[in-house]
Amino acid sequence: MSTIFAARQFSTSGVCNHIMKLTRLRVVDNSTIGKQAMAEGKPPRCIHVYNKKGIGTIGDKILVAIKGEKVKAIIVGCVKEQKPNIPRFDSNNIVLIDDNGTPLGTRINVPIPIVLRTILKEKTFSKGADYTKLLAIASNYV
Repeated sequence: MSTIFAARQFSTSGVCNHIMKLTRLRVVDNSTIGKQAMAEGKPPRCIHVYNKKGIGTIGDKILVAIKGEKVKAIIVGCVKEQKPNIPRFDSNNIVLIDDNGTPLGTRINVPIPIVLRTILKEKTFSKGADYTKLLAIASNYV
């Protein structure tokens, strides 16, 4: 009997600290769809990351499935190891936005990293998405 159990090996993968497809996320703004999903215990999942690598970090735009709808979001906090002077969070935090880059909520409930200011100002174009409102509704920075 013991030889049977010794022959079996379980395949376990390491903990993945990246934001990629099917990663569970935490909505940190006060949008109605975000509040409802978090209250029901069905957190949103990442469907697509809008960059070449397919792995999201702070400041990247992603597509999220939340309550049967597809919504765009900005990553404002990651669990993965960060560069120096960028804080590491306990959960993968997102803020829901619409197509123009304006947030769906009116307040961000958690502190967001200061480096997000420089990252999002580089991504703001004259005719493209405008992320300045996202920075304005943040109550405190880390």
